[in-house]
Amino acid sequence: MSLPPAPVPGALLEAALYARDLDAAEGFYGDLLGLTKIIRHDNRHVFYRLGAGVLLIFNPEETVKPPHPGALPVPPHGAQGAGHVCFAMEREDIAALRPRLATAGVAVEAEFDWPNGAHSLYIRDPAGNSVEFAEPRLWQAD
Repeated sequence: MSLPPAPVPGALLEAALYARDLDAAEGFYGDLLGLTKIIRHDNRHVFYRLGAGVLLIFNPEETVKPPHPGALPVPPHGAQGAGHVCFAMEREDIAALRPRLATAGVAVEAEFDWPNGAHSLYIRDPAGNSVEFAEPRLWQAD
């Protein structure tokens, strides 16, 4: 079977992480990292704007439930265990973030330069998700 050519998506529109404690997630992503909150819906989710994209933080205990009658037909979903997200940030801004993280008691899990010279710093959010800050050139094509 030969498939017809596929249209290729142009960008990542949204990424999702899962956290049972949305209050802690709001404190981390909103207060500590300064992301702009779009909406919080009860104990189900909190969404943040990042440039043209959106970071979705879902409570996995709520998103596995089927939609209520009359609600948007978003299929149940969720994940167990730690996820990963990487935010684009210039080297100088990564360095400037370190004292804020230290003051908040957030440990740096790893920090290094990749073979192409791009710099990355890794921490954990309150739910245990891996949060990376990396220079955008990490994924730039040669």
